[in-house]
Amino acid sequence: MDSINTKMSAPELIKTDAEVNRFNKVNEKMTGIKNKQQMGKDEFLTLLIAQLSHQDPTNPMDNTEFVAQMAQFSSLEQMHNMSNGFEKIASVMHNNDAISTIGKTVEIEMGTDKITGVVEKVVRGENPQVFVNGNFYNMEHINAVYGN
Repeated sequence: MDSINTKMSAPELIKTDAEVNRFNKVNEKMTGIKNKQQMGKDEFLTLLIAQLSHQDPTNPMDNTEFVAQMAQFSSLEQMHNMSNGFEKIASVMHNNDAISTIGKTVEIEMGTDKITGVVEKVVRGENPQVFVNGNFYNMEHINAVYGN
């Protein structure tokens, strides 16, 4: 029995990679959908549904394999939810840090300049800012906070 060579040579790999990249660019222009390098939960579920709907009815997917794939999907969903939760907690903490500086004297370092002044107001958001001496500064530039 002859064996089939399923490995590609280096030139074949380069040619295939170029064709895939060209196809993805054309597809992106036509559909507006950008090619992703990682599979998200929606793509995973779509792939699993396609796999189930196209399986051979006389030889269905092994139960253990199906359970393993569902466990992977569940894990992916939980990691996604945890990541979103951590992002929200971090945002609240950054805003609270900014709010806690109101009325306090801060030292702000901007390159080689050091600015000292009292925080008059705060702008909350993804990147909270403090208002000192007539200007807004990102929280990351604060070196020290002094209690008044």
